[in-house]
Amino acid sequence: MALPTHASTLERVWHYTYLVICFLIFLFLIAPILIVIPLSFNAEPYFTFTEKMLKLEPTGYSARWYDLLLTFGMLEPDAPRDGSWWADAWANANWISAAKNSVIIGFFSTLLATVLGTVAALGLSRPEMPYRRAIMAILISPMIVPIIITATGLFFFYSATGLANTYAGIIMAHATLGIPFVIITVTATLVGFDHSLTRAAANLGANPTTTFFKITMPLILPGVISGALFAFVTSFDEVVVVLFVAAHDQQTIPRQMWNGIREQISPAILSVATILVIISILLLTTVELLRRRSERLRGISPG
Repeated sequence: MALPTHASTLERVWHYTYLVICFLIFLFLIAPILIVIPLSFNAEPYFTFTEKMLKLEPTGYSARWYDLLLTFGMLEPDAPRDGSWWADAWANANWISAAKNSVIIGFFSTLLATVLGTVAALGLSRPEMPYRRAIMAILISPMIVPIIITATGLFFFYSATGLANTYAGIIMAHATLGIPFVIITVTATLVGFDHSLTRAAANLGANPTTTFFKITMPLILPGVISGALFAFVTSFDEVVVVLFVAAHDQQTIPRQMWNGIREQISPAILSVATILVIISILLLTTVELLRRRSERLRGISPG
């Protein structure tokens, strides 16, 4: 907000003080991420800035750790980089295999969480729904309960039902963590929903299914997609649940990073972290664009 021309001296001082405070808070939150990005280009196998990096010498920077993401675990990493080399990387590189598992698990867990979360949000948005607050508290409890408790409970439950060490179990576990985000975003979208549109559709002869897909779904779609993106990020970043319910060969990117920290500390972890930061920024940008689109659809001016 721009400072009005008639503002007093005290108001001007507070305005600029407020901006400084916001900047410091932003710097406090973003500083660890900003440090990781240049360190991922370190030519030396260190987690600190070398003298060459501080002097901005080109020899102090290298993309070797990004290249290691492709070659680590390959059968012939030094072979000519032709079609067979890329096939070897796709089939055997540890980081690529972990990325494939993360994407597959994230996709199906997001799909499951989005469907179940949207249905739950639609039910909770109806005024005649009994015990809405209690049910909402239960459904969003995975966001509140410490993740270690949720992972422990899932481990014992999956061990008894045979879902432990299976991809189906991991997908269901990640969906459990993603459903609260979908419920919250879709519920927030439904707060400003104009139910007179659905009543008008019913008066014109539309059945509930047609009304939902032709009227309700297009209007709440930005909230559904936003919730799905949050559910995907939650699945993509989750490591504790995977440590409890996944087999040793079911590696995801966070678990591969965890193993790398425990077994062999390598700056390749920083390269993966940088890539994840870029992906997160893109997803958050998408969420913000969807939020503004949702506000325009509901006649609200974006703030």
